[in-house]
Amino acid sequence: MDIKLSQILDQVKQIEIKSTRLVNEIFAGEYQSVFKGRGMEFAEVREYVPGDDIRTIDWNVTARSQHPFIKKFIEERELTVIFVVDGSRSLYFGSTEKMKATLAAEIAALLAFSAVKNHDKVGLLIYTDTIEKFLPPKKGKSNVLRVVREVLYHQPTGKQTNLKIALEYLNQTVKRNAVVFVISDFIDHGYEQALKIANRKHDLIAIQIIDPREQKLPPCGWIEMEDGETSERALVNTQDKRFRDDYEKVCLKREAKTDYLFKLMGIDSVKIIAGTSYVHPLVKFFRRREKRL
Repeated sequence: MDIKLSQILDQVKQIEIKSTRLVNEIFAGEYQSVFKGRGMEFAEVREYVPGDDIRTIDWNVTARSQHPFIKKFIEERELTVIFVVDGSRSLYFGSTEKMKATLAAEIAALLAFSAVKNHDKVGLLIYTDTIEKFLPPKKGKSNVLRVVREVLYHQPTGKQTNLKIALEYLNQTVKRNAVVFVISDFIDHGYEQALKIANRKHDLIAIQIIDPREQKLPPCGWIEMEDGETSERALVNTQDKRFRDDYEKVCLKREAKTDYLFKLMGIDSVKIIAGTSYVHPLVKFFRRREKRL
């Protein structure tokens, strides 16, 4: 795909403008209220006053000074946010105005700009059937813009999907507890154990992007269908209601299996249907999660 630098910068700028507006109008408060600091960080010691929690007494300082002193803590606000983004060929598909890969970039941008507004570090892992790209977590707007560029215009070397490899790499590389957004269509298998381990170690959120044609086919005669990852082709008659019904059942069964897996493991998930707004499902997710806190 031969794309001029000016086109890349223009599209990234458009996404930045859109994301910044949404963050300022909707998501900044939602994000901060849901993703809070991880634990408490020591700040200073001060003299004990009646009413202080005696469990916070610093006995070493107290012994040296012969007066009771307590440790003062503040909430550790800084978070590490990692985007694990599916770069396989199945995301380079779209029956609406945008491919699933473009939606993945826009969603990552929106969440990344929310994170940077909260002074959090942002990192990126792009995978196919191998690890394509890893950007260590950093702060700052320029880092977020690089994350967006990478997701938008990364040229994958692998065609197929292996979420297991990506999650294992994440678990080995990111030692500190992080907020991890996995953005994929989850058309894959064999990643369950790695997902379970990653969810135990990190605060993991699954964002599933689905194209309407992956749920249902319209009656439009004979068409040639191609698997984007295996390149297998098949000529099918979409006028055949039995074929359409069978296709729908297979797709819905796969979707239901993924939903059940997330529920079984206690993983928060957001489902985005291409051709509809992704803002509403994300806001709904934030507010649902906030109620649990």
